[in-house]
Amino acid sequence: MSNITGDRLKVHIFGQSHSKAIGVTIEGLPAGLCIDMDRLYAFMERRAPGRSALTTARREADKPEFISGLADGRTCGAPLTCVIWNQDARSGDYSDIRDMPRPGHADYTAYVKYNGFNDIAGGGQFSGRLTAPLCVAGGIAIQLLEKEGVRICSHILSISDIRDTPYELMGPFPDVSSKALPVINDDVIDKMRMRIEEAGKDLDSVGGIIECAVEGVRAGLGDPMFDGIENRIAGAVFGIPAVKGIEFGRGFEAAYLRGSENNDEFCLENGTVRTLSNNHGGILGGISSGMPIVFRTAFKPTPSIARPQKSVSLSRMEEGILKIKGRHDPCIVTRALPCVESAAAIVTADLLL
Repeated sequence: MSNITGDRLKVHIFGQSHSKAIGVTIEGLPAGLCIDMDRLYAFMERRAPGRSALTTARREADKPEFISGLADGRTCGAPLTCVIWNQDARSGDYSDIRDMPRPGHADYTAYVKYNGFNDIAGGGQFSGRLTAPLCVAGGIAIQLLEKEGVRICSHILSISDIRDTPYELMGPFPDVSSKALPVINDDVIDKMRMRIEEAGKDLDSVGGIIECAVEGVRAGLGDPMFDGIENRIAGAVFGIPAVKGIEFGRGFEAAYLRGSENNDEFCLENGTVRTLSNNHGGILGGISSGMPIVFRTAFKPTPSIARPQKSVSLSRMEEGILKIKGRHDPCIVTRALPCVESAAAIVTADLLL
């Protein structure tokens, strides 16, 4: 099932953008885990819509309601299920797109796959709204990982052509999650904000890149070939709508280096095997090396833009002009950081279990 991910830690996400509710079922959590709900709600707030002038005006509480899997505030071994009620949906904004698919969206491909019975309101099951339950699972996985000494963080590496200071692949990795625009170099905040606001005024949108680090993962986790850590993180990350690319360590830059430049030589540090550099991004042969796992995720510009665009009437099979209504983010990147962290946390927790 495409809405389920994980081996020992199974995460099943359900619902649609404008359905009565969305939610998640998590199976495999250790019994006795005490979930810090205040921390989970704060984590969810980083993704929630309507919290900034730079995001969609849709306002949702995004407070998960747990209906099973907890007893006296702790996990009890049963599947943990929560729902998040949709309270600010405006399905009427999407009446025009049942016949005319939106460029850059899954409207047309879903129409073909589901014989025209797909839910088009807000993008249905293809909406970024489904990253809210992803962040419930991710926020819980992050708390589980912290008990094992694993930390996950991220920052905005770029918005359009405005670029932040990249992580040092060896660390340290600063915590910038409390910032309105989570970047390392505060000098780029106003420039990034301006790019987003300019795009919105032009009835357009911009994309960007998020850089994420996972530190404290011991060596030896993962598998070769098709079940390596890169494969599994990439698979989870591509479950986030608007993701178009991912790279680990030096990534595509490594293609321009010589082996002598890209290889990470081994050394001993307090009796532990380490590497002198971390171009491999913490993964060799699909298996963790004990160095920080570092990867970058590219997000396309939000496809919902208010400019008139060419499309096709599916009922008349005629070309026409579509103007998208509704409330949309001029840049999805600002709300996507906890989504990327969640994808990494779910995979890492699954491997540790």
